[in-house]
Amino acid sequence: MWWFYAILSAIFASLTAIFAKSGVANINSNLATGIRTVVVLVMIWLIILLKGETKGMTALSKQNIIFLILSGIATGLSWLFYFKALQTGNVSQVAPIDKLSLALTIILAIIFLGETLTIKTAIGASLIIAGTLVLAIN
Repeated sequence: MWWFYAILSAIFASLTAIFAKSGVANINSNLATGIRTVVVLVMIWLIILLKGETKGMTALSKQNIIFLILSGIATGLSWLFYFKALQTGNVSQVAPIDKLSLALTIILAIIFLGETLTIKTAIGASLIIAGTLVLAIN
């Protein structure tokens, strides 16, 4: 089922770019990011509360908390820069460059998580990088 959720993620990520481009028109990109963040925050906590998933909070370790905070900071910075890029650039150029995160994630997973680089993964990451360059360069 992971692939089904990954496809849904891709669909909603693409909608995010389209909606965000319209949403940042004529307003400060940081304000737009803040509004979006509040919506995400409320939506996620409603889901957690409705599904009774707050019980897991007592099982959080110090390491869980530290890395979730770091992940949140990275997400926040990513969103701030993404919205600023969308405000000043074309979605068809910003989105592919943003998706370079996939190739960067593969590299970082190899370095920090000890994941194995296969030929298939190396070729795929190289194609992503090449495709990004083709789409992003005027």
